[in-house]
Amino acid sequence: MTEATLETILAGLPRLRIAVIGDLFLDRYLDLDAALTEPSIETGLDAYQVARVRSYPGAAGTVINNLASLGVGTILPIAVIGDDGEGYELRQALARMPAVRQDHVVARSERRTPTYTKPMLCEPGEPPRELNRLDIKNRSKLPVDAETAILAALDQVWPTIDALLVLDQVSEPDCGVVTENVRRRLSELGAGTPGKWTLADSRARIGMFRNTCLKPNVAEARQALGRELAPSQAAAALAEGCGRPVFLTCGAEGIWVAAPDQPPARAPAATLTGPIDPVGAGDSTSAGLACALATGATLHEAAEFANLVASITIQQIGATGTATPDQVRQRWRVVSGE
Repeated sequence: MTEATLETILAGLPRLRIAVIGDLFLDRYLDLDAALTEPSIETGLDAYQVARVRSYPGAAGTVINNLASLGVGTILPIAVIGDDGEGYELRQALARMPAVRQDHVVARSERRTPTYTKPMLCEPGEPPRELNRLDIKNRSKLPVDAETAILAALDQVWPTIDALLVLDQVSEPDCGVVTENVRRRLSELGAGTPGKWTLADSRARIGMFRNTCLKPNVAEARQALGRELAPSQAAAALAEGCGRPVFLTCGAEGIWVAAPDQPPARAPAATLTGPIDPVGAGDSTSAGLACALATGATLHEAAEFANLVASITIQQIGATGTATPDQVRQRWRVVSGE
């Protein structure tokens, strides 16, 4: 990727309208001050003391964070959350990003807002250490009226957007936003408008998407295919199955890019030194891919751009990292030797 290509991508971002459909979580960080720890009188166990609470949009919200930080002009989440305190916190966090429109974030009293609570133990001279996470998820089927609202929102925004990101976070079938009916509608829309970029990320069902670009990791790809293929072969097999390009992430090795009409090729990751926090790396990669593709980059250029974004976010310890255009420019200069 040349500097001219990079600048073309970055210059186009404020004009983009990108929708994100999927499971919108609240990421709640509890910063624990180890110096304040005291024993519980009742149990004798350590009672950690919370010095600060930080709340961010998580899961699909992590993708949204990255799109906003990169400078996308309009971001349209399509999601179902609970009518609860966590939902209020989540809406507050979304409202801090002026580009985000919450018209299609549906609240339902019978649902809980999915929440990852992450206690971070802060000790003198040490980086923050995450303790056991506390998860709130919905383990019942998405109500029919909520699914109907999601499908209606998808049909409404589809003609107005430049790209769509799909985030299927919940492993239990049909318990999240991306149900079987939503996948079917996505396939129909993709078949009807093949020139519009749609990119799906799914923890458990990546092989079930059709007429949609895919962004699995190696484990997800092998699970979908039921075979222990090399990453390049897995990317090619998935591309043949879904009928669209596949971006298979391989951590420090980068991204294997495959399409039904071209052989797989690898976009190397940036070489980094020092500690990293890979949490959210996949979401920042998805955001980078969508941004680049929607501004006209080639598949390989999009993978290179996504690698730059992810290399910045994983160096932000103890937080869901994001990358700004200036940070991306600076990282490109380092990686390219300019």
